Amino acid sequence: MTESVKDRVYAAAEKISAERRPTVSTVRAAAGVSNADATRYLKEWSDERQAAGSQLAATPATLLEAAARLAGTAWAEASGLADARHASVEATWAQERKDRDAEIAELVADLDRLTEEKDTAVSALATRVEELQGQLAVLAAEVEESRATERAVAAEAAETATKLAAADARDTAMQAAYEALLARIAPARPSAADQGADHIEDQ
Repeated sequence: MTESVKDRVYAAAEKISAERRPTVSTVRAAAGVSNADATRYLKEWSDERQAAGSQLAATPATLLEAAARLAGTAWAEASGLADARHASVEATWAQERKDRDAEIAELVADLDRLTEEKDTAVSALATRVEELQGQLAVLAAEVEESRATERAVAAEAAETATKLAAADARDTAMQAAYEALLARIAPARPSAADQGADHIEDQ
C-alpha cells in the first residue's frame, strides 16, 4: 500500500522534531513532497500536537496526581531494583577481585619458592663444579707428573741401554785383545804324539 502524502509529511515531521523544530523546507526535503503539501500537512501536524497538549493540560488534577504517584512508585521500584542490581554486581566484582588477589598471591608465593629452589640448585651446582674443577686440576697435575716421571725413566733406560751396549762392546774388544795377546806371548803347547816321540828319542 502506497504511503499517502500526508503520512509522509507526518512521519518526516515526527522524525525531525526528535532533534529540532521541523520547518516547511526540512519536511519537504525529507518527505519528498511539494512545498504546498509540506506547508499544508505540517500545519495540520502542528495543530494536532497543540491540541494534544491542550488535552493534557485539561486533565483533572486528581488524575495527574495519581499518575504522578504511579510514576513515583515505578521510579522508586526501578531505583530499588537498580540499587539491588548494583549491589549484587559490586559484591560479585569484590568477590572476583578477592579471588583474583588470592590467586595472584599464591602465584607470587609459588614464584618465590621456585626462585629460591632455583637459586639453591644453582649454588649447589656451582659448588660441585668448583669441586670437580679442583679435582680435575689435581688429576691433571698428577698426570703431568706421571708423564714427566715416565719421560725421565725412559731417558734413564735409554741411557742405561746405551751404556750397557758400550760396555759390552768394550768387553768384547778387551776379550779379543786379551786372546790376541796370549797368543803372541804364550808358546805353542806340543801335541801328545810329539811328546811320545820325544820320549823315545831320549831313551
